[in-house]
Amino acid sequence: MTHDTAPGPPTDREYWTELVHSRLERIEALLAPDEQTPEPERPAWQRHTRGEQRWAVMVALLMAIWVQWALPDRLSIHPHWLLPVLEMAMLVALWIAHPHQRISHSSRLLRVLGLLLAAAVSLANGWSAVLLVRDLLQGTEGSNAVALLMTGGGIWLTNIIAFSLWYWEWDRGGPAARALGTHQHPDFLFPQMQQEGIARKDWEPQYVDYLYVALTNATSFSPTDTMPLSRWAKLLMSLQSTISLLTLALVIARAVGVLK
Repeated sequence: MTHDTAPGPPTDREYWTELVHSRLERIEALLAPDEQTPEPERPAWQRHTRGEQRWAVMVALLMAIWVQWALPDRLSIHPHWLLPVLEMAMLVALWIAHPHQRISHSSRLLRVLGLLLAAAVSLANGWSAVLLVRDLLQGTEGSNAVALLMTGGGIWLTNIIAFSLWYWEWDRGGPAARALGTHQHPDFLFPQMQQEGIARKDWEPQYVDYLYVALTNATSFSPTDTMPLSRWAKLLMSLQSTISLLTLALVIARAVGVLK
């Protein structure tokens, strides 16, 4: 006659074997990827996008060309019409080479034309600024305070546009490279890049943002909400602040002296 016996308590070996297996299963569960949790979507400024529209930079360039044309002959590279006409020709060439409204693909020709246009605007305005400073130091700029303020203001405004073009053309390889998402490390750190939820998911820097950076740098003589990260960005912002401070200080001081 047989009797059923209940299973006895586990031995120490069985206990530790079961404990090790349970711990290994927990570790495997933690290390296994969760297929139900999708990877977070990268922000727009880090991925391939449609590209920005070109109307804002075109308006700024036309403004700079008009200011250069309106400056006195003594403050321009002779002949007076040379650089404004050359800049307008390059602007038209850019439009013909890429008639699309959005800057969405990279081209060596477009890249070279864009950089040459920024260089031409900078050269013309730098020449005018040097001649204005020379006249202010020598006292040969005349006695009309209104005309002096308008001339200095025009050079100061063109200085902002010129440096905004450089910021726009060089940050992460330029507008086309930013649209393609080929450069992941920014040269300028905008607030929208630092914190989620303060801008739309499709936000990415465009020309107006770089124009704002140039404007605030020219008025405060230092970065405000957007920080330069690369060395060339820091050098350009330092150069712009120096030119802006020198121009404003001399023009305002001389205008106040004339008014007195």
